[in-house]
Amino acid sequence: MQLLISPASPYVRKARVLLREANLMDKVEEVVVSTTPLKSAPEVVAANPLGKIPALLRTDGPAIYDSRVITRFLDDLAGTQLYPQTGIWEILTLEATADAIMDATVSMSYEMRLRPESEQSPNWLEVQWAKASRGIAAVNDRWMGHLTGPLNIGQIGMACALSYIDLRHDVRGWRNGNDALAQWHADFCARESMIATAPE
Repeated sequence: MQLLISPASPYVRKARVLLREANLMDKVEEVVVSTTPLKSAPEVVAANPLGKIPALLRTDGPAIYDSRVITRFLDDLAGTQLYPQTGIWEILTLEATADAIMDATVSMSYEMRLRPESEQSPNWLEVQWAKASRGIAAVNDRWMGHLTGPLNIGQIGMACALSYIDLRHDVRGWRNGNDALAQWHADFCARESMIATAPE
């Protein structure tokens, strides 16, 4: 199988971390593609008509896409129980929160990197950051207990979302007022899977 990736994408990183945690690197080849929201690479469109990554090319079926679909598939393949039945609704909610933080902050990146400065909307950027900031604060204030214990997809997703903010929006200072989450993130980022997938 092949996983179509762009290393800076937080959605891609979530799948790449899972690959390493599930010991699937010998079964899935990571293929770096040059693609942008303005011009999707042909191989990406062939795998995902929406032109988004990651996309997983399978040998025994059609390509699958959306990071949540791919991580669920890979977890099932490896039997790693990163979607355990115990606490599954909380774990899925954490994953959804992490993905929503990614959605907001990736949207900010597109606004800043792909639009001319004269056409950028400061209001749009602030609205998106407010969404991400509320999600971060909610995890810090109410969800820390669910970030402990055996590794699960909620933990992986949250670590990748926060690391993306460090990569693209570090000036926002997400750690301010979120001490517990900041410490958890620092500890989680010491995992070999996070170190190996850190964008250059």
